[in-house]
Amino acid sequence: MTTASAESILFHPHSLCDPLDADRMAPRAEVPPAKATSFHEVLACIDGSELGSGVLPHAQLVAQALGARLTLLRVLERGADVGGPQGSLEWGILRREARAHLDRLAAELPKLEKGLRAELIQGRAAEQICRWAEQHAIDLTVLCSHGARGLTEWDLASTARKLIDRIPGSLLLVPAAIAMRTQVPSYRRILVPLDGSARAESVIPVALRVAAAQDAKVFLVHIVPIPEMTRIGPLDAEGVELERRVVEHNHRIATAYLDRIRSRLDQGSARIRTRVVRDGNIRARLERMIRDERIDLVVMSAHGYSGRTDWPCGSVTEHAVTHATTPVFVIRERSKHRARRDNPPGTPSLSRPEQSDPQMTQ
Repeated sequence: MTTASAESILFHPHSLCDPLDADRMAPRAEVPPAKATSFHEVLACIDGSELGSGVLPHAQLVAQALGARLTLLRVLERGADVGGPQGSLEWGILRREARAHLDRLAAELPKLEKGLRAELIQGRAAEQICRWAEQHAIDLTVLCSHGARGLTEWDLASTARKLIDRIPGSLLLVPAAIAMRTQVPSYRRILVPLDGSARAESVIPVALRVAAAQDAKVFLVHIVPIPEMTRIGPLDAEGVELERRVVEHNHRIATAYLDRIRSRLDQGSARIRTRVVRDGNIRARLERMIRDERIDLVVMSAHGYSGRTDWPCGSVTEHAVTHATTPVFVIRERSKHRARRDNPPGTPSLSRPEQSDPQMTQ
């Protein structure tokens, strides 16, 4: 499909209203339409571990599909025990080893049309990554759920947790279990959850671009939640019937809604399927569909119909990221989410002079 046809759906107001009344519905003032998201700069976070390096094939795949330049970034953290003349010698060795590791990783990646660069900086990892991403207008940050310390009892390592909350722009989280795989990743089945909001729909062009590059199927899914009924004990017969009618109504409207979206999309570049899941706890149903449909990539907006954009992610997206079993591509506008500054401006760089050239490739 063409970019124009994909982006044309971004500014069409949708709601889960009766299709017969759709033309009479005014745009939802409380949720302004999301802008089309473009990707020029992709950042892959590397920490020297196998898990960290495991995100590179995913970053390369997405950067290639979106026509973006890829930067490999490693932050070298200087421990308190590295001090004095001997410590300086050890620090120099660590820097050279880290630089060699980055260069080796860059050399192993296929050549990208928009170029590839590798940067080595120093400081506290999360803070420096956020600062670097903001200063260099990074559109998408790719990271692993865990890093040098390996898998833990927590769903996310501390650095990953901080980056999800603070990194400007979009992010692609690769679960550790996926990053450990040695085979080249392939996104053949892509899931796009939709809730009727313009924000949720704004990710569709991005999902279709990745799908076209991978010859993938795209699943557009809407989960019909269980209606909120006031319950003081079990529902009476009237309440049960009302709940059933609401579910039936929402299922019918959601089906028509997905059909309208699908009818606007040119299916020549991707195989598009729609699915309405009824009577669902949204989070649990989403997890189940990812598993049952063997989804390779989830593409979703950071916020939906009722999301607060002053938070990094809405509740459903937050749950999807925290409990990810497959890569999750979360799209959000850079202008809506800025990294916080905890330190004075200026990022200490350990890059060699020639590595700072934006045109540097492997």
